[in-house]
Amino acid sequence: MSLNRTAFHKNQSLWEKLGPGLIAGAADDDPSGIATYSQVGAAFGYGLLWTALATYPLMIGIQVVSAQIGRVTGDGIAANILKHYPSWILYVLVGLLLVANTINIAADVGAMGAALKLLIGGPAVWYAVAFGVASLTLQVFIPFPRYAPILKALTLALLAYVATVFSVKISWGSVLYRTVIPDLSFNVSYIVAVVAVFGTTISPYMFFWQASQEVEVQRATQGQEPLTSAPSQAWRNLRRIRLDTYIGMAFSNVIAFFIILTAAVTLYQHGVRDIQTSAQAAAALRPLAGEFAFLLFSAGIIGCGLLAVPVLAGSSAYAVAEAFQWRIGLGREVLQARGFYMILTLATLLGVALNFTAIDPIKALFWSAVVNGVIAVPIMIILMLMAGRRDVMGKFAISLRLKALGWLATGTMACAVLTMFATWGR
Repeated sequence: MSLNRTAFHKNQSLWEKLGPGLIAGAADDDPSGIATYSQVGAAFGYGLLWTALATYPLMIGIQVVSAQIGRVTGDGIAANILKHYPSWILYVLVGLLLVANTINIAADVGAMGAALKLLIGGPAVWYAVAFGVASLTLQVFIPFPRYAPILKALTLALLAYVATVFSVKISWGSVLYRTVIPDLSFNVSYIVAVVAVFGTTISPYMFFWQASQEVEVQRATQGQEPLTSAPSQAWRNLRRIRLDTYIGMAFSNVIAFFIILTAAVTLYQHGVRDIQTSAQAAAALRPLAGEFAFLLFSAGIIGCGLLAVPVLAGSSAYAVAEAFQWRIGLGREVLQARGFYMILTLATLLGVALNFTAIDPIKALFWSAVVNGVIAVPIMIILMLMAGRRDVMGKFAISLRLKALGWLATGTMACAVLTMFATWGR
């Protein structure tokens, strides 16, 4: 997507039209997500490949709604909630989001450090520090119009997981059959695994990030205004949002599919059923799939982590800064948006610091997933209510089809959370 302060050109290439949606989708496959997908592939083989198809329309629905709220109103999600709902609701949700994102950052930089240790040896924890500091430095000191294309380019790192699959022998007929006609189970472990995949795939930080990035893009592009003020710009921008989100979520789910498949055809088929982290998955691949698959899988962890950490920290900064009505935006200088950059810095550094504590990263990630799942439902409900209100969206209130898809995603997540609590401790 062109982020120069120039006119909005009609002759953009497909790559230029992609941006917030592609980055949000790719960031969803962060190292902690890779761990989840590897776990279910190792535990159930082809049994959960179908989830990559099932979650795709749901992701599209809620992410398009999020993006349209940002582009139509010119404000992010937190700013809109503050305007139209009691402030205490926002503060509770944003507080929980900040906690969950910080734990995710800790898990991601830790996984990146462990992956680099696998590749070259050395101290994993100090590699984690280096990755966290490097990510923070890039966000703070590189202007947004130059930094956004870096994030977009990092999405290509996830193609390593496609290449990994093609480095091993696979019966594609069986894969297709088990994906389209899954062998469903109702035992507790299978249900918990399904909930884990849905909770990993539909994440609150993605809602805040994509909406706020639409606002950033609008502000960084000369002549562009919120659609409520400039309805003539609506057709092209809404069309771009749909294209960006369709492709971004498809990319996310294709990568998730191939990570599950990689674990299924290597770990599961060789009896390796208990994988806790993405680094363990990479290490287990080495003797089973060979050095090339191991290198690709490990490098992918680092590449997607470099993408995911800024998105996690950035979504926290956008949410908190909007909640307190501070100046926001990666497009601003540090002194122009002190509060925003303070939250960005704290979230990243606290995430790095958690790697030096006695906190069990696996348990921390579990609780992060629980918090994410719990807060996703009320956030999605508020998003859907706002997106249908004319006093918020003007004449750009969402269509009946998008409304149905968004509510389906919300209902599915609610069922997943209820199922999670129902199976707790079993």
